[in-house]
Amino acid sequence: MANLRSEVKNLYKNLLYLGREYPKGADYFRKRLKAAFLKNKDEKDPEKIKQLIARGEFVMKELEALYFLRKYRALKQRYYSDDNQ
Repeated sequence: MANLRSEVKNLYKNLLYLGREYPKGADYFRKRLKAAFLKNKDEKDPEKIKQLIARGEFVMKELEALYFLRKYRALKQRYYSDDNQ
């Protein structure tokens, strides 16, 4: 159980770090993240906790993909002109 607790803490820290660059703002992301974690704070079943951790890791990967895509678009706009218009 202590191992799951540390996994949840690390997941929260990583998501909080990724939320700094969230398009709607860090405060918006922090409030939503805290609400999501507090909603499941009383969960005791280890299997359910593992499922929630897996879902959180999926969200983390989606956020990373969002940021990479945003950076790619910015670079593309900067270095490639749109001659078709």
